[in-house]
Amino acid sequence: MSIPLKNKDGIARMREACAVAAMVLDSLKQLVRPGLTTQDLEEAGRDLIASHGARSSDYGYQIGSRRYPAHTCISVNEEVVHGIPSIRRVLRDGDIVSLDVTVTYNGYIGDNAVTVPVGRITPRLTELLDVTRDALDLGIRQAVVGNRIGDISATIQAYVESHGFSVVREMVGHGVGVKMHEPPEIPNFGRKGTGEKIKPGMTLAIEPMVNVGGHRIKTLADGWTVVTSDGSPSAHFEHTVLTTETGPEILTLPRRSP
Repeated sequence: MSIPLKNKDGIARMREACAVAAMVLDSLKQLVRPGLTTQDLEEAGRDLIASHGARSSDYGYQIGSRRYPAHTCISVNEEVVHGIPSIRRVLRDGDIVSLDVTVTYNGYIGDNAVTVPVGRITPRLTELLDVTRDALDLGIRQAVVGNRIGDISATIQAYVESHGFSVVREMVGHGVGVKMHEPPEIPNFGRKGTGEKIKPGMTLAIEPMVNVGGHRIKTLADGWTVVTSDGSPSAHFEHTVLTTETGPEILTLPRRSP
């Protein structure tokens, strides 16, 4: 399947959608504190998305007969991705929480995620967050015209594993545009020089998911929440990136207005 390349109009709309997604995520992460429920964050995210004239790309997202029931994905500790917000899940001092915000604005989609500490966390969890964030940055630097997708993947894997963590294998990054998931798939592991060649006009959601323990995961009975198989904590950072002749442009950096 061919990789969609965005024209000038598509790029402009992607910038707008990604600006909204970034502003919502930036505002949401400022709210995180012990004592809040993940449902509190969900309601704040829902209202923030609406305040920008956008809609959640997550709400009602369908896989088979299942529809995702929330406007944001909020995953705590061992939850890797797709955590469903709940009034019963109270954030505690020492937790980490991953916030994943995907919005549709003017027909295009912006996708980003961040993992933040709740109160004071252990040095190992601090390192997990730092390594995952740095792995994302290093992966983005490989999103250069003429490189291949495997260059992004291999760079993320090598950096993560050099620090004693593991990358999730089953969940991958992806192209994003008029659909939430477009070609190509962007694994967080692989070999340099493999995969699709990177061309100008690609918009890529690069998103390392990194575990303290082993790389294996499982899905809970709700059909959505993905957790580490060994119960170890996991972190998730994501940006949407535009590939250009002058290098990668991160579209999901917060700014004042879309």
